[in-house]
Amino acid sequence: MDTAKNKKVILSALWIFATLNYLYCDVLGLMDSVLLNQYLIGEVNGMTVDQNFLLAGAILMEIPIAMVLLSLILKYKANRWTNIIAGSIKTIVMILTMFVGPTLYYIFFGTIEIATTIFIVWYAWNWSESSNSLDE
Repeated sequence: MDTAKNKKVILSALWIFATLNYLYCDVLGLMDSVLLNQYLIGEVNGMTVDQNFLLAGAILMEIPIAMVLLSLILKYKANRWTNIIAGSIKTIVMILTMFVGPTLYYIFFGTIEIATTIFIVWYAWNWSESSNSLDE
């Protein structure tokens, strides 16, 4: 039975999966001596890493982190649209970052992340109200 509760759990799990991929890719970036040196200098691939850059990065990472919780607690309509919007934002951002000096591991993780957020958007888009009888 594909109840609303099951859909919420699946969406939350997908956001956890995406978040872990984002985070581990970032951890590997710290092991990349070329990138690490750029981080230490404060300029990565021509972008200045300052407080504004870090705040933007924090906001972008808060989206999937918040979606883990929001997918479980929001009611059907808000849940569906929040997942569609958040998934679309993260997909677009990841596609754009694939052109900024990507490494092989970044392309690997980025592909998984993009596929996951596209699936989240598709899954939420196809979530019909008729399958929502047990919305809790």
